[in-house]
Amino acid sequence: MFMLRNLSKLVFGDTSKECLVEIPQGQLYLVRPLSVKGYSELIFRDSVASIRRTGQDYQYQLVVQRAYEEGEEDLITDEAGQEGDLDASVGEKDEKIFLLDEALQFRTDVRSTGEKIFAWRDLSGDEGDLWEFVCDAQLEAETAAIFERVALQCQYERKFRRSHTHATDLDLEALVYTKEPIPEASPVTRPESKSPTKIAPPPDTTDLFPNTTKEKMSKKVAGKAAMPKAEESTAAPAPAEQPKALSTLVEKTAEIHLFDFPSGTFILQEANVRATVTEIGNWEYWLHIVGAQREWLGQPIVEDINPVFNYEFKSFIFNHYLDDGSAYSWLLRFKEDEDIEDFQQGVMQALWEHLNKMKWQKAKDTDREYVLEAFQDLTMEDAPDEEEDEEEEDYESADEGQQSEHYDEDESDDDTEQQDKDGVNSQLAVGYKHDRSFVVRGNKIGVFKHTLDNHLQFSTTISNVKTPKGKAFNPSKVMLHAEDANLIMQNTDNPNNLYRMDLETGTVVDEWKVHDDIPVKIFAPENKFAQMSGEQTFLGLSGNALYRVDPRLSGNKLVDDQLKQYVTKNAFSAAATTQKGHIAVASEKGDIRLFDRLGINAKTLIPALGDPIIGVDVSADGRWILATTRTYLLLVDALQKGGKNDGKLGFEKAFAKDDKPQPRRLALTPSHVAQFQHETKAPISFTTARFNTGLDDKETTIITATGPFIVTWSMKKVLAGRKDPYSIKRYAEEVKADNFKFGSDKNLIVALPNEVDMVAKRALQRPTRESIATPTRVGAVRRGARGSYLGRNDIVDSPY
Repeated sequence: MFMLRNLSKLVFGDTSKECLVEIPQGQLYLVRPLSVKGYSELIFRDSVASIRRTGQDYQYQLVVQRAYEEGEEDLITDEAGQEGDLDASVGEKDEKIFLLDEALQFRTDVRSTGEKIFAWRDLSGDEGDLWEFVCDAQLEAETAAIFERVALQCQYERKFRRSHTHATDLDLEALVYTKEPIPEASPVTRPESKSPTKIAPPPDTTDLFPNTTKEKMSKKVAGKAAMPKAEESTAAPAPAEQPKALSTLVEKTAEIHLFDFPSGTFILQEANVRATVTEIGNWEYWLHIVGAQREWLGQPIVEDINPVFNYEFKSFIFNHYLDDGSAYSWLLRFKEDEDIEDFQQGVMQALWEHLNKMKWQKAKDTDREYVLEAFQDLTMEDAPDEEEDEEEEDYESADEGQQSEHYDEDESDDDTEQQDKDGVNSQLAVGYKHDRSFVVRGNKIGVFKHTLDNHLQFSTTISNVKTPKGKAFNPSKVMLHAEDANLIMQNTDNPNNLYRMDLETGTVVDEWKVHDDIPVKIFAPENKFAQMSGEQTFLGLSGNALYRVDPRLSGNKLVDDQLKQYVTKNAFSAAATTQKGHIAVASEKGDIRLFDRLGINAKTLIPALGDPIIGVDVSADGRWILATTRTYLLLVDALQKGGKNDGKLGFEKAFAKDDKPQPRRLALTPSHVAQFQHETKAPISFTTARFNTGLDDKETTIITATGPFIVTWSMKKVLAGRKDPYSIKRYAEEVKADNFKFGSDKNLIVALPNEVDMVAKRALQRPTRESIATPTRVGAVRRGARGSYLGRNDIVDSPY
């Protein structure tokens, strides 16, 4: 723990931040080993522990605050009658504050099940009384090590009235209280001196890793907490043959760790290995890791390695895939800051050159910085000042053994054959003006009603979609239009034309020729909420042109004076608009252009990381741009800070030459990616990510899917730099399309191959080995808000 010498400048450096360090999930107990009041009392089932500054120098507080479940705080507010009463209630009942002083006898331990425990004296209680904070089982060892060290540094400052930078490791170690062990909160039996009455263990602390050995504990290097060692640890695969190197980009020594699936932790394999990135020709690059006794790894550097660099712990985490589809997650830990800086430079140069087929040195300095910043696992500088003890989702899962009837149980063989003939669900369009969703399945469209109690109700099927001339086709792209009265569709056989379906009659009434020579590759609404109005025009894009489509024109529908066509092949791939009609256009090259209107050059060109962008969304106010690649999302802040354009968006004014947008790369952690692939044998491939959308709603959540997993990101957690800010839900089948219900971030609409599901966001869980491995059948009963159950009518089968 005491090897984290550079930690203080990271944690204490920004005096504008009240909170120094935080553990986002845990349980607070009051333990009374010698009291007749009862042995152990669970105070907060879900809580957040943090260390905060005070208004006085050298004074810090340890604060444990209850974490509300979603909607719970609103309920308390309603019961209290006014916000002031709620604040008083929170202050008195839902927050425990302790001055970090040596008298607390602050200490740490690890449970036999692997959870980290922090304990300290209850100074206002009886002799022997302790407060115990039991950390969530999924807490990273590094986070616990930081918390422990910062707590000791704060005690040092209070005791000696000077900065902790003067403290040596021995000084801090002297503050660790080791005279008495920590009694376990809510044990199976009380101590023998007490009544032998059995006490049940506290809820939600079951062992997530039943295969781990309780007795064997291994101490991690560089301050990692002791973690359980698996009985059958994941074995490192045999390395691939090293190809002939043409040149070496970087070579460093490091520790190598392998992610162990049974225990859910990284296990040290060798303390001193040589990691090398080499060029092997034809824009291909190779990562090679070799130790004193064996070769550990050899693999090409491609986008699937999912690189993550963590400067706090000098670590590089990445994925390794074998030819049979299995995946492993590795961690390299470097000894010096400059080592990880150099290694990141080499890895990112190799990946960027592989993707862009050009030399790294030819890129602009600002573009190179943009790429490097996007792949760093760091807390963002402009994290919001709002309280970090945000509402937490309720991660309850289905009760085992309780299932509703499945819809296909009564189907005949003919019905099943007809489903196979029709294909599977492919696209989803969610209504804005009216509570309807439309699901495309072959040349049929299923219509589903959103009920007031947030259920889906099947309404009708629009069968045999065909052109006005009677030719049947399968819609390849769809967009609701004109107050949800029309559905704009495209037929891949006729890329220059679009079709308008009148949803009142369920027939295609118009075929529009957009242009003789310019095809329609993408179309998007005129502005973010255009389909709420009778707006007729909308945007169209080809591979290298951006234009407006006006269906009211005679002849071709492209508006000639609002056409921006590029000579180069920009390979446009996606577009989205803001509430004001500003336009974001992404490309297969990975760059994003921001326009304030059609017909002119882009105001801002956001550099490419190299991966093709398959989808894009924009917040209503234009502040946030969300791009989707196959393996990660990219959240870009378009607001300019400082300079002559301070406060302006990149849509309105170009960024200064020495300035650049701030990227945030949202990816599953490499260990979760490895577990996903370990379970499904399918690579990560995200659907187009979207913000929740509503006229008066702020964007708070992001939704996407990969394979059978729905994934949502919390914007608050992302901007606050929280670890693993996403939740998941696994289905038994692949998710084909997904989106939010309009005007809500709490209800998700999911199209599976043969079913459509409206699911509460609360049904998603933290990604753990158990939640990743356990699929949910759509027909299963699921627990909804406040313990209510969703029954048969909540799940809609869509064979039409």
